[in-house]
Amino acid sequence: MASYPDLLPHSENPLKPSAWLESDQIEFAYWVPNISGGLVITTLPMDTDWTPEANIKYAQDAESVGFATALAQTRWFASYGADHQHEAFTIANVILQHTKKIEVITAVHPGLWHPAIVAKMQASLDVCSQGRTSINIVSGWFKGEFTGYGLPWLEHTERYRRSEEFIRIMKGMWVEEEFTFYGDFYQINGAPMLPKPLHRPVVFQGGNSKDARRMAGRVTDCLFMNGNTNKGFKEIMDDSIAAAVESGRDPKELKFGANGFCIVRDTVDEATETLRDIIVNADVEAVKGFGEAVKHAGRESKEGEGMWANSSFEDLVQYNDGFKTGLIGTPETVADRIIELKQLGMKVILCGFLHYNTDLKAFGEQVIPLVREKEEDLRKGKSYGKKKSA
Repeated sequence: MASYPDLLPHSENPLKPSAWLESDQIEFAYWVPNISGGLVITTLPMDTDWTPEANIKYAQDAESVGFATALAQTRWFASYGADHQHEAFTIANVILQHTKKIEVITAVHPGLWHPAIVAKMQASLDVCSQGRTSINIVSGWFKGEFTGYGLPWLEHTERYRRSEEFIRIMKGMWVEEEFTFYGDFYQINGAPMLPKPLHRPVVFQGGNSKDARRMAGRVTDCLFMNGNTNKGFKEIMDDSIAAAVESGRDPKELKFGANGFCIVRDTVDEATETLRDIIVNADVEAVKGFGEAVKHAGRESKEGEGMWANSSFEDLVQYNDGFKTGLIGTPETVADRIIELKQLGMKVILCGFLHYNTDLKAFGEQVIPLVREKEEDLRKGKSYGKKKSA
C-alpha cells in the first residue's frame, strides 16, 4: 500500500477559502436538479424541471435569498427514473455564467475521470467564475455506470482508497509548482498546472460507511451525510473527527453537511400530508431497484454497511434519506430543527425540494431569515431546547 506525503494544512495553504466556509453561520446548499425525475422517486406531479433554463432560474432564486452554494449531481445512466442527465461540470458552467455570488459544487466519480485532468478543469472553472467553485468526490454505488463503460468495478474499500488518492492529487496540483505522486491507483510525474484556482475549492465527499469516515478525516474538507437522526449524525461525525486526529490533521479543518428534503408549509399537518402524498405515490419498482443496488454496494464494505444500510422503503423514496433529517413542518419548526443541527456541529444543510419553481425561493424567504434570527439569539446567550419537527 502506498504511503503519501502530508497534505498542506489549511493554515499554510496560499489559496484563501470560501468566505462562507469560515463564517460562524450554518450555511445552505441545494441539490441542482440537473437530472430528470426530481429529488424523490414518486409519480406525484412535481413543479421541477431539469433543463439548463430552469436551473439558471433556480440558481438566481437561490442566490437572491441567501443560499451559499449548489451541488450539481453526477449521474451517467438512468436510475430511479433519472433517464436524462446533464453532466455536472457542464451545468455548473452554465449556472456560474448567469449568477454573481453563489458557488457551485461540481461532482466527479474517480474511476471515470483522471484526477489531474479534473484538477485542471476545476482550476479553470474557478478562474472563469471568479473563485466560485467547489467539488464533490463520489466514490460510487452504481456498478452499471462503470461496467457499462467497460471500466473495472472496485470493491468498497478500494473505491475509497482510489478516491483518497484522487483528492490528494487535486489538492497537490492546486498549490505545487510541479506535482509528483506515486500511488496505488495514480502516478503523476512532475506535472505543472497553471493557472491555479483563484481560491481554495472546498472538497466535499459523501458516504456514511467506516471507509468514508476514515477518508473524510484524512483528506476531505466537508463530509455530506445522508439524512439521519441526531444519534446517527453524531456517530459519523465522531468517527470522522477521530480519523482526522489519528492522521495528524487538525480536526477543525473538517466540516459536516446534512442532506435534508425540505417540505415547508403553513401548518405541520399540511407538510405531513405532502410527505404522505409523496410516499403513497412512490414508484414502487424504481424504489425497490434503487434500494437493492445501493444496499448491495454497501454490503461490500468491511462492516457490511453503507449509506443506506438502515433505510426503509419510505426513506428510499428520497434517494439520500432526506426525510429522516426532519425538515418537514412550518418555517418556525424547520428553523428550530436547523438550529438543533447547528448545535450538533453541522456546517451545511443540503436542501432538496418537491417543487423547485416555488419551494426553493420560499425556503430562502421564510426559513433562512428565521435561522439567522435564532443564530443571533444564540450569540446573545439564548438557549434553544431540542424540538422535533414532523
